[in-house]
Amino acid sequence: MDVGFLGLGRMGRAMAANLVKAGHNVRVWNRSSEAAQGIAGATPVATPAEAFRGDAAITMLADDAALRSVIVEGGLLDAPERPMVHVSMSTIAVALAQELAPIHERAGVAYVAAPVFGRPDAAAAAALNIVAAGDEAAIAKVQPLLDAMGTKTWRFGPEPYRANAVKLAGNFMLISAIEAMGEAAAFAEGHGVSAASLLDLLTNTLFASPVYKGYGALIAEHRYEPPGFTMRLGAKDVRLVLAAAEAAGVPMPFAGILRDNFIDAISHGDGDKDFAALATVAARRSGQS
Repeated sequence: MDVGFLGLGRMGRAMAANLVKAGHNVRVWNRSSEAAQGIAGATPVATPAEAFRGDAAITMLADDAALRSVIVEGGLLDAPERPMVHVSMSTIAVALAQELAPIHERAGVAYVAAPVFGRPDAAAAAALNIVAAGDEAAIAKVQPLLDAMGTKTWRFGPEPYRANAVKLAGNFMLISAIEAMGEAAAFAEGHGVSAASLLDLLTNTLFASPVYKGYGALIAEHRYEPPGFTMRLGAKDVRLVLAAAEAAGVPMPFAGILRDNFIDAISHGDGDKDFAALATVAARRSGQS
């Protein structure tokens, strides 16, 4: 397939590289042009419009502002050449996804939301779990692309915003797990028990799952750099959860606590660390660090 890929951060570069490996013709664009270099087999282009055309265009941009700036304010949906399908793989607000769907429909471009679960190492291994929602025919058309980047595509119906709601719900649970491990680790240390020993026990017994084992290891080893995802991105996700929860009339009190703890961590200079470092907030408050 002829594919454009916009957004080449830690995740995007690996995802675009896997599309090339799968035999697709891939044009790549990034705001900082250096990131578009060095993806073997991909063709760097100078403008978003050169990437946003063909059989499909995939966006993996950092946040709502970046996506809106490039796709909507950049006029790509009004350009003479447009893709048949736009696959938005960024973690964005539910409200923005609801806004984008009718804009794409008027432009005659199918819109599929397909955010992902997985860190950069999973992206590199083409082992992402992809959450997709949108027109069934459009998803079917881009399924070979999704298969090249992930191990499974989980479909959630015809309304694209539902995929973004699922992604935010999952991130909320993940960040809640980090907070729980951080508080439990500080509690154990306060009673003379090594946090590393506690987490070794629990992540191999009661909580033997990828999230607890992976993030538990980072917390036990205080290994927060280099980041897979930064604290700032984690804080962004929690803000999106709270906004979507308010819009739906769903109280999420613990999300408010997570937001405040991210603010605490970032204000102490940890904004560019992996968001597993959220666990340090409980330790610091208890005088352990």
